[in-house]
Amino acid sequence: MELAGKHIVLGLTGGVACYKGAELARELVKAGATVQVVMTASAQQFVTPLLLQSLTGRPVATTQWDTTQPNAMAHINLSREADAILVAPATADFIARLAQGRCDELLSLLCVARPAERCGLLVAPAMNREMWAHPATQRNAQQVQQDGAVLLGPASGSQACGEIGDGRMLEPLEIRDALIAHFQPKVLKGRRVLITAGPTFEAIDPVRGITNRSSGKMGFAIARAAAEAGAQVTLVAGPVHLPTPWGVTRLDVESARQMHDAVLPLAPSHDLFIATAAVADWRVQAPSDAKIKKVAGQGAPVLAMTENPDILAAVAALPQAPTCVGFAAETHDIERHAREKLQRKRLQLVVANHGPSTFGRDENELLLIDAKGTTALPAADKLTLARHLVAHIAQHHPCRTPPSN
Repeated sequence: MELAGKHIVLGLTGGVACYKGAELARELVKAGATVQVVMTASAQQFVTPLLLQSLTGRPVATTQWDTTQPNAMAHINLSREADAILVAPATADFIARLAQGRCDELLSLLCVARPAERCGLLVAPAMNREMWAHPATQRNAQQVQQDGAVLLGPASGSQACGEIGDGRMLEPLEIRDALIAHFQPKVLKGRRVLITAGPTFEAIDPVRGITNRSSGKMGFAIARAAAEAGAQVTLVAGPVHLPTPWGVTRLDVESARQMHDAVLPLAPSHDLFIATAAVADWRVQAPSDAKIKKVAGQGAPVLAMTENPDILAAVAALPQAPTCVGFAAETHDIERHAREKLQRKRLQLVVANHGPSTFGRDENELLLIDAKGTTALPAADKLTLARHLVAHIAQHHPCRTPPSN
């Protein structure tokens, strides 16, 4: 219920993506928001107001000449009640209306009439790829952003017309998450954050390998929380099957050495490095190029092992090191081992937990350990913990600003 207590005006304009607008309305209601739908005349050619009323439990507003409004000012009433106005889909024509400040129908009228200091405007474009690429649309989209709106997308992919390219509306869950992020405190605004997440996989042969039980869920939750807090986030992920959080740039790797080679060149240009990945400490010295066959009576093969690079220690030792936060997944003496890691690697903060209790699960509980003491975050879902962690870092471990290039 992350949108509980929020009143959202959801505007639908005329395009095939209106069907996603109906699904979006349902997702916003499920997230706890009250949703007031406003539809343009062209939107009603694709989906009916009755459908949206059924999904939201509220009559749909369609005209500025609504005589049921006591003061006959639907555009004022709707915009004053809203915590945010979300237009999805937003056609090329509607974006042009916003850019020009036109107010000739209810939705554009209330967007212009909104109290911008407290009611955000989020716009999710949806149109043919050529329409999106047209210079006029690009100018209008830029103007809308300069005027204070937040542009969500568009995405790239197959379109209703049969063509492929930029212009698809984001999926409803992506837009829902972007709206949730809109309401989060921007405690990392302007910061660049580098995060590692998930396990690494060290090959034995082409079909076998050494890995660990990390699911990546905690790291992905932190990446989402940092992006919600206004940071520019790069996520270096081991082999996991998790969707990329909204607004996060993702790099996929497999082995510890690949993760090391991805992280080290990026680290000096970032303010904050959060190493949540469970990196394998060792790898097979000489992986086989072919599958190692089992031969009866010969026993198991002997595997010569070698140590993997310590990514976190290498980043912390850089001349222009970012603020470094490590993770410690322990089985016993959690605080003692975490504090030893803090001192040994010269980190600003270590986040510790009991690994076997949380691997693969959606909940966790954390100990935040630094030079000043220990802070406990009690059991909660991982996104809630990630938001608390981001707030703690912003308050107690201000990120350094790297020199400008």
